[in-house]
Amino acid sequence: MEFRKNQAIYLQIADLIRTNILTGQWSEGDRIISVREMAAQIEVNPNTVMRAYALLQTEDILNNKRGIGFFVIDGAAGRIKDHKRNTFIDGELKPFFQKMELLDIDMEELNRLYQQFVRKNNQND
Repeated sequence: MEFRKNQAIYLQIADLIRTNILTGQWSEGDRIISVREMAAQIEVNPNTVMRAYALLQTEDILNNKRGIGFFVIDGAAGRIKDHKRNTFIDGELKPFFQKMELLDIDMEELNRLYQQFVRKNNQND
C-alpha cells in the first residue's frame, strides 16, 4: 500500500477497510484478516493497524470477538456509504457547485458532460 503524506496512516488503513467492505471484498458478518496479517501485508507496525481497527469499532463497522478476531458488523456497509456520501457532499460537491455557478455551467451542460463521461467510461471497460 502506498500511503499519502497528508493523512495519518491509521486513517488510510481504516479507509482501505471501508472500501473493501463497500466493494464486497468483506461482507457483513465476515471475519477480516488479523491485525498482524494486515500489518505484514501493508508493511506497517501492528499498533498502527490496531488503531485503525479500534477506530472502526467506535464507528460500528467492526466488532472484536476476543480470541477469534475482528468481524464486519451487520449494517456496516450502509453506515460507510452514508458517511462517505455526506463527506463527498460537504467536502467536494458544495465547492464543485460553487465553481459551476462562478463559471456559468448549468445543470443541462453538466448532465451532457456527465453522459459523455459515462459513455467513454463504458467503452473503456
